Amino acid sequence: MVASLTDSADSTEGDRFSITDLCNDYGVTARALRFYEDEGLIAPERRGLARIYSQRDRVRLAWILRGKRVGFSLADIREMIDLYDIGDGRVVQRQVTLQKCRDRVAFLENQRRDIDAAIAELNDFVSTIEALPHHTAPSEGAPRRRIDPMPSYTPPVRDTRFILDHVLRIGDHAALPGFANATPDTVEAVLEEGGRFVAEVLFPLNASGDQQGCTRHADGSVTTPEGFKDAYRQFVESGWGTLSAPEAFGGQAMPHVVATAFEEYLISANMAFAMYPGLTHGAIAALLVKGSPEQQAMYVPKMVSGEWGGTMNLTEPQCGTDLGLIKTRAVPNDDGSWAITGTKIFISSGEHDLTDNIIHLVLAKTPGAPESSKGISLFVVPKFLVNDDGSLGARNPVSCGSIEHKMGIHANSTCVMNYDGATGWLVGEEMKGLAAMFIMMNAARLGVGLQGLGVAETAYQNAVIYAGDRRQGRALTGPAQPEEKADTLFVHPDVRRMLMEGKALTEGLRALCLWGALQVDLAHMSEDAATRELADDLVSLLTPVIKGYGTDKGYDVATNAQQVYGGHGYIAEWGMEQYVRDARIAMIYEGTNGVQAMDLVGRKLAQNGGRAIQHFFRIVAEEIATAKGADATRDFAERLERGLKDLQAATMWFMGNGMQNPNHVGAGAHSYMHIMGIVATGLMWLRMLTAAEALAASGESDPDFVEGKRVTARFYAERIIPDTGALRRKIEGGADAVMALDPALFARG
Repeated sequence: MVASLTDSADSTEGDRFSITDLCNDYGVTARALRFYEDEGLIAPERRGLARIYSQRDRVRLAWILRGKRVGFSLADIREMIDLYDIGDGRVVQRQVTLQKCRDRVAFLENQRRDIDAAIAELNDFVSTIEALPHHTAPSEGAPRRRIDPMPSYTPPVRDTRFILDHVLRIGDHAALPGFANATPDTVEAVLEEGGRFVAEVLFPLNASGDQQGCTRHADGSVTTPEGFKDAYRQFVESGWGTLSAPEAFGGQAMPHVVATAFEEYLISANMAFAMYPGLTHGAIAALLVKGSPEQQAMYVPKMVSGEWGGTMNLTEPQCGTDLGLIKTRAVPNDDGSWAITGTKIFISSGEHDLTDNIIHLVLAKTPGAPESSKGISLFVVPKFLVNDDGSLGARNPVSCGSIEHKMGIHANSTCVMNYDGATGWLVGEEMKGLAAMFIMMNAARLGVGLQGLGVAETAYQNAVIYAGDRRQGRALTGPAQPEEKADTLFVHPDVRRMLMEGKALTEGLRALCLWGALQVDLAHMSEDAATRELADDLVSLLTPVIKGYGTDKGYDVATNAQQVYGGHGYIAEWGMEQYVRDARIAMIYEGTNGVQAMDLVGRKLAQNGGRAIQHFFRIVAEEIATAKGADATRDFAERLERGLKDLQAATMWFMGNGMQNPNHVGAGAHSYMHIMGIVATGLMWLRMLTAAEALAASGESDPDFVEGKRVTARFYAERIIPDTGALRRKIEGGADAVMALDPALFARG
């Protein structure tokens, strides 16, 4: 029986309850109980890994939950229950509780009057609209119409589930660590509830956050836009940032592929917000691999919980890609720490008010280090120093000098960071910092590829809605809706072209990003050495493709979505120009897409004797051969086979011509990355088409969903895969024309 709110806390002091008892009785999660424990609101007894709750904890929990239901803040609840043990009959308990309840009733009465007035006005508005001339309703299945010009977002849960369950078949990996937790019901709950959270809490802040931006104050502190701090609190309390983090540090140890699916929704809803926890996850990854046990114990648990944030500090005014030019210096202190001095620029989430502390990972050079990338070391530099007991100590001399004035992602604080002898500690070995930072950078590059997809998805969704709502001109074949003054934009082939490209690319890139995330899981968790090696090879090979091709195409989809709107797409109130601005940065940071292309052809192709690319060729060829044996997939497989041959031919051309003139490789790298992206995404579409046909044969699928996959796969095969031929011919054109013009002749007289 659930404890009464008037039960005495000591009336049944001998009773003891497990975490399962309280979760079942009160419908709360274990994560919520741990949060209330961390806040000091309940105090279970620790017995090893187990927590034992008293009757006092039980009654206090009931008060907490009831207080939240009626709208009290956590501070109000704390004041009421921390003055006394609930039920002890003190006079102050009655006075404080009654006064706060009366204040809350008065507040709600005022709200009710406002709500009643708003309802009356809305009813009057409804009557006015109903009196307008009636128009023919859109046909069943047509895109919904919208009066409000502001964008909307619906997480694509169905498509994600299709990929996870039927394309990647993550259930086949249930024996691996973490995957046992990823049951179909659990994954569905993560996607449904996570999607609802980002759509209802974070998406409404996207436009306002962009308009307001972050504010730097005279003391160097930075506040995020209105609503961000409360939204981040809800994000942390709900445990969304802990999905794939290790249990040992407070995470839920879910597979990375499931966390990636949620992260797409997070980015689509509010890319600038998503960057705050996203940078923290990258910093965690670096500390887990290269940090000492002491550093991990000190920093990682609170970074996992979201109480502390994280950043990566690489770029300086004089160097971006060429990190060997950095000037930030680290001088050893007598106590084993280091004094860090220098300036970093373009530091995402560098200073803000969302977390109690920010853990900066900073690249610097130690005395006597070589003036090249080989002399770089990595340091952990907290905003606030951390005492031995985990409490926060003195403020470290690291500060935000200014916030960058930039094209997009205004709601993320992109900072100039000044380190003035700040105290830091070496992470890993001295002069091995770049290798340590690459752990974080590679995680970030996959995340940036996901940003390309996330922004494209939201832009595409809104373009579809607009195309169904906007009427302009007539179909080339004659009026589609003669009773209307004009047809919708859907009748125009060029609009269809842009929307079909958006659909084919977002669905294909979603599958590619999730396949890449699955390889991360397999590389870390598989018990089979060959499987781990293959997965690691594929992650290494695909990372520059997902980042480079994914963000190039994500930007293309966003600009095409804006184009569907015509002039309205250029006007801020419709929201589309924000997606174009936000999508643009993904092609630039974490290594520009030109750098990604050079990483692909200059390093990844030859790595381990070309083992990764040979694996990739084999996988694609084998799946093509299988698909050619079925009528439903034969045409797609044959077209993809031509794309694969273009990719193989381009690879051989580099091998034959790159050594004699490295500029041939540099000039063709971007085109090669796009051929690789087309083939890799084409492989995903072959798998999706195969899975859709299997569902159709089983009779378990929605016919419209299957038809959508069939038609979109056909579009990809006929309209996107053929680009591989033109790209291959560009590569084979070599570098001569690219490099021939004297720099002085680029400027016109």
